[in-house]
This record gives sequence, structure tokens and C-alpha cells, in this order.
Amino acid sequence: MDLGIAGKRALICASSKGLGLGCAEALAAAGVNLIMNARGAEALNASAEAIRVAHGVEVTAITTDITTAEGQSQVLAAAGDADILVTNAGGPPPGMWSDWDREDFIKALDANMLTPIALMKAMLPGMMDRGWGRVVNITSQSVRAPIGVLGLSNAARTGLTGYVAGTARQVAGKGVVINNLLPGIHATDRADALDGGVVKAQGITLDEARAKRAATIPAGRYGTRHEFGAACAFLCSQHAGFIVGQNLLLDGGATNLTM
Repeated sequence: MDLGIAGKRALICASSKGLGLGCAEALAAAGVNLIMNARGAEALNASAEAIRVAHGVEVTAITTDITTAEGQSQVLAAAGDADILVTNAGGPPPGMWSDWDREDFIKALDANMLTPIALMKAMLPGMMDRGWGRVVNITSQSVRAPIGVLGLSNAARTGLTGYVAGTARQVAGKGVVINNLLPGIHATDRADALDGGVVKAQGITLDEARAKRAATIPAGRYGTRHEFGAACAFLCSQHAGFIVGQNLLLDGGATNLTM
């Protein structure tokens, strides 16, 4: 399918690896020029160069912490009048409700709620003036069904979801479409970290931890960054103009919901 977005420009946060990289690769395959961001220069530059070689698109790599005001300014200056925004940030550490204090919640809100909001506030006016734009926020399956040990993520990402629900409907008439992608477990560093915690807590091997988690997923496996990226690219496409303010689960059926 031709997504109809060749020549567009996209800002993709936290895109040196994992789900963000999957989105960058899929958009580049559709002919989109990229502004990629991450905190680690080595991984970011390697991923950016691989995409240039594979897809022949323009790629600007910005090494900075997107959760800071300075980092946001750097990235937004490079993005300019980008047509597409994909927000993403690593999830807060797992734990129990009794482990977290106010500062832990502030950090989670900064990374997983307030940063995406700041980027949207900066970029939506230009998209609206031009009559076209796409925003995809990478959140989590936990906004549909909370995960006990991920209370910080549950709280921050659900806050973002509420913000998007209202905002998406205010800008849709200007040709700007905002949606959220809700990943379950994918084969990324985040999954490795969570599985590593199970290894320590239960005294089992990493392979055993992965097998136990995979058994809870009806699809029987972890997702891949490539299939996640393909879903992102579709939501950024010309074909997604009537999909407004939605939360698309990509979790292999793990979240047990009727609708």
C-alpha cells in the first residue's frame, strides 16, 4: 500500500532503538525524511546512518534528552515545520506503590506525559496552519488495563491519554490527526529489563522468564519493532485521516478486553 506520505518530514523521539526505531524505519520506507532523537549518540548515529543507506531519505540525528526544556528546544529547532510527530520515552522503573514518592511521580510525568504535551503544543499550530499533520504517541497497554508493578507508567501515560482524547477532537477539523499506540511486550531493551527483574525475583533463567511471559500472550510470542513500526506508519499515512483520538493496542491479545 502506498501510504501517500513520501517527502513529508517526521520528528521521532527516542528512536535510536526499540519501538521508536521501528517507527523511524517504517516511515523512512514510506519515503519520509526524519529527525531522529535519543540520548545516546553512538546508537543514534548508527541507526540514522543505517536508515539513510537503506532508504535514501534525509535523516537528522539530534543527541539530547527530550525530557528537558533544553533538549526540546534543540529538537524542535531541527524539526522546523515537520508534518509528523511521534512521541516516545522510556518507561519509569517498576516497583510497588509503597516505593514511590513525589519526585518519582514528577520524573514519570515529565517523561511520559508533559514532554509529549510540550511537543504537541509546539508543533500543532504549524500543522493546523498547513492543513495537515499526524501525531502518534507511544504509550502502553497499561492505560487500558493497569499493570501493578508499573504504577508510575500507569499514572503518567493515562494522564497523556486523557489530554489527547480532548485535544485530538479540537484539531481534527484542521486536518491534524492525533492517535496513541499502546504496546504490550515487544522484543526490546525494555522487555529485557522487565524480564531481568523476574530473573532476580524468582531465581530463574532469562529464557525461562521470557517463556513465562510469552505464555501470557495469546499470540504466544513477543511483538517485533517492525510490526509496531508498520502500525505507526499507517496512522501517519494519508489513509488515517478519519481515525481520531484512538488508542490502538498492539499486545498480541494480552489485554483481556471485549472492546
